[in-house]
Amino acid sequence: MQAFFLASALSLSFLVLLCLIRVVFGPAVFNRIVAINVIGTKTVVILALMGMIYGRMDMFVDISLVYALLNFIGTLAAAKYFERKEGEEVVE
Repeated sequence: MQAFFLASALSLSFLVLLCLIRVVFGPAVFNRIVAINVIGTKTVVILALMGMIYGRMDMFVDISLVYALLNFIGTLAAAKYFERKEGEEVVE
């Protein structure tokens, strides 16, 4: 069963790398923000899988919850910041 969890974690790590390409070469700021949010979500799942692999689910679930909360707050803050920045009009 640990081999399955390890293979799942490795495949999710590969998908994180694909999302990182979207972050670097994204066409717009909001696409990059969504890609960063997807990376954070996949990281939470990878942390949970690591908890299953090491047999310390209680510790890794706590870490995952804190990371998910920080990811959510960071995404909201970035979206709010860039929403204001794009909505501003330049008065000359």
